Amino acid sequence: MAECIFCKIAAGEMNTKFIYEDDQIVVFADLYPKAKTHVLVIPKLHVASLMAISEEHALLMGHMTCMLPVIAKQLGLKGFRTIINTGREGGQEIDHLHFHLLAGSLAKFG
Repeated sequence: MAECIFCKIAAGEMNTKFIYEDDQIVVFADLYPKAKTHVLVIPKLHVASLMAISEEHALLMGHMTCMLPVIAKQLGLKGFRTIINTGREGGQEIDHLHFHLLAGSLAKFG
């Protein structure tokens, strides 16, 4: 999606430093961290939210989920918290599916 900021980031159009990248996802620091470590894990494929997920996304969702502990280990974390906000009423600000991976001192998230 041309107007989606996360699609632009995933395409390398925004000069964002990636913590991790593969053929399906990119990971980068949240601009407004709510914890000592706060990164976003986003698919390169535009999916608006969990409400838009269907069976065709099963492999992508499995990959994203399986990569969370890999990314956490890469960041030197022993534990972490994950959050997926869904829809405006669920706190989602960017209409592109993304996991928040947080660790360290957690601020109130919301």
